[in-house]
Amino acid sequence: MASKEGFLTNEQRETLKIASQNVEILSSSPKSPTSFLSEHHVKAPAGGKAPTAGIAVRHVRRSHSGKFVRVKKEGGGGKGTWGKLLDADSESPIDRNDPNYDSGEEPYQLVGSTITDPLDEYKKAVVSIIEEYFSTGDVALAASDLKDLGSSEYHSYFIKRLVSIALDRHDKEKEMASVLLSSLYADVISPIQIRDGFFILLESADDLAVDILDAVDILALFLARAVVDDILPPAFLTRAKKALPESSKGVQVIQTAEKSYLSAPHHAELVERRWGGSTHITVEEMKKKIAGLLREYVENGDTFEACRCIRELGVSFFHHEVVKRALILAMEIRTSEPLIMKLLKEAAEEGLISSSQMVKGFSRLAETLDDLALDIPSANTLFKSLVPKAISEGWLDASFLKSSGEDGGVRAEDEKVKQYKKEIVAIIHEYFLSDDIPELIRSLEDLGVPEYNPLFLKKLITLAMDRKNREKEMASVLLSALHIEIFSTEDIVNGFVLLLESAEDTELDILDASNELALFLARAVIDDVLAPLNLEEIGSKLPQNCSGSETVRMAQSLISARHAGERILRCWGGGTGWAVEDAKDKIAKLLEEYESGGVVSEACQCIRDLGMPFFNHEVVKKALVMAMEKKNDRMLHLLQECFNEGLITINQMTKGFTRIKDGLDDLALDIPNAREKFSFYVEHAQEQGWLLPSFGSSAADGSH
Repeated sequence: MASKEGFLTNEQRETLKIASQNVEILSSSPKSPTSFLSEHHVKAPAGGKAPTAGIAVRHVRRSHSGKFVRVKKEGGGGKGTWGKLLDADSESPIDRNDPNYDSGEEPYQLVGSTITDPLDEYKKAVVSIIEEYFSTGDVALAASDLKDLGSSEYHSYFIKRLVSIALDRHDKEKEMASVLLSSLYADVISPIQIRDGFFILLESADDLAVDILDAVDILALFLARAVVDDILPPAFLTRAKKALPESSKGVQVIQTAEKSYLSAPHHAELVERRWGGSTHITVEEMKKKIAGLLREYVENGDTFEACRCIRELGVSFFHHEVVKRALILAMEIRTSEPLIMKLLKEAAEEGLISSSQMVKGFSRLAETLDDLALDIPSANTLFKSLVPKAISEGWLDASFLKSSGEDGGVRAEDEKVKQYKKEIVAIIHEYFLSDDIPELIRSLEDLGVPEYNPLFLKKLITLAMDRKNREKEMASVLLSALHIEIFSTEDIVNGFVLLLESAEDTELDILDASNELALFLARAVIDDVLAPLNLEEIGSKLPQNCSGSETVRMAQSLISARHAGERILRCWGGGTGWAVEDAKDKIAKLLEEYESGGVVSEACQCIRDLGMPFFNHEVVKKALVMAMEKKNDRMLHLLQECFNEGLITINQMTKGFTRIKDGLDDLALDIPNAREKFSFYVEHAQEQGWLLPSFGSSAADGSH
């Protein structure tokens, strides 16, 4: 076989030798391809473009030694690479005028392209919208520009950007930012995006505080203002606090908002006027303006003028209030209904009141119909007639029926339950006025639907939470009375479950609902209405991470604290709280004092001064036990007087006797003739008319 070099002629071998020598010289030169690439190719600028300086990347290869070398076109040149056979010359320049010119022979030139992030583009665009708004103060233009921009999924970042820019400006811009947020709420930016935007702000509070000295306080004011303006629910503060690291500035912002602004007396007015308020009026003032323009419209019937006034209010986000108040006015003044319907129809047709605001207005009215019926008895019937008219005329979206559970204006809720709710609202309002527990109990018994007792508890506490401490205290005292009289523990448990299941909705209307519900729960335990184990039972019936579960845990913490009993007993600040054991001690002392020679009228006055008519069955029970122990029937004289004065009702008297009957076996261990004595007392009570007729047979069974 020929040698390995037999493939080449001598001339070819010489040519190859010369080519190899040329490559040696090129690779050892100061500006070798390796150093060139390291300077001009590997180090690409930040912009993303990699300049090639005339080097075609496809002509760069790695040699066997691992170095980068420049390779000639068609494989020629480069140590450790195959050169172009029989051609050691350098590449001839490409002539574009050559008839045989092929553009494919041109070296490749890499062109870098920057990848654009839609969020970055959005953030840049909204800055100009914000700056223009701060210059012109034109809310409508800002809203229109934001809509035209699209990318609604990024609106939460608009909130962050708006507030961040306003942080470093004057009070005027801060006020303008708050007004713009209120205006954009619901119509342009959804409630969820508002919450997300404020949460992003709270997350970035640490960074903002580095550049702006008082960032925490200003952000707290923005947060409080959002709550006061009804664009953030108070519950947002609690949830956001849990989601942020405890040591973060965001938590400080929430705490400052709660303590410095939202818990202060007249906090709404204080917060709204903090930045001068020249461009904003309070919610109450706005409601008065709306009521005024509607009354004026009913008097003069000028629809064009009324629409102009609504437009001048400049609160498109609050038009649902116009709808609600207009409908109420139509119910109050029956002759005004045609005018009101005409106004709402015209406002909807010219786009003055949006479809969403119209539906929201009807929905808000539907939610308050039960309370409204106390002042306008025919409210439910009238509302039923207004809804189909509005839908048939085309200015109320038919989706309202599905969203509200209405069918031709009739709630999907069971009519019996609806009627019950209406009646108990009147009963509770009467109780808050009269403080007459026996009367309330009689009214509930007259309704004759004990299966709805949990609904009563829910309504009682919900109404009390929206009132002063006096009513809250009265609600807790009433709860104790109901538990003793007609409510089972199961009723109480189920009532609190209903309350806590709707806790998040309640928090939208009542600022501190979660804390107050926890106090009601803790107070129920202290008053022996619930046992501590019942709290666990209530918690087990709720979703684990809901607001209601957190309220139960809060109540358990309150109960486990030192001196919890006394503090919780006085939680409403009225000083009228009482503990069951305290009450029993007071009753025992007044009876002993009477037995040792006291005056009947004075004893009756002491019972009256206790202020616990729902607990008078304990007076009856202790009086009978004392009569047995002392072998002295003076107590019967006291009970007779109490009954004659109406101080102790027949229900309470019967309940006291029933308590004795139920415990006769234990009582007989200490008082051998307890059964005989009790039988005598029952006969006497029946002769005097103290006991209900139903007590007869059951008493006889227990006394033999």
